[in-house]
Amino acid sequence: MTFPIKTCVVCGEEFELKPDKPGFANRCPECSEPEPGHGAANPQSMDAEERRLASEADAERRKAIRDLLYRKE
Repeated sequence: MTFPIKTCVVCGEEFELKPDKPGFANRCPECSEPEPGHGAANPQSMDAEERRLASEADAERRKAIRDLLYRKE
């Protein structure tokens, strides 16, 4: 089985587009590699107070949605 030949939009080189190729379908494997320092390497964690406030906001949001969906008129 042959794979389609694509041209990389970054460097212009031709490459075979294989299944399970990481990255973008229009970039060669070398240009698809993520640059160091980019991405969500270490998201900031929330402290106890922020988690409590987020939990309360989520509970209020769920209550509002439930009231909108199941209100009796």
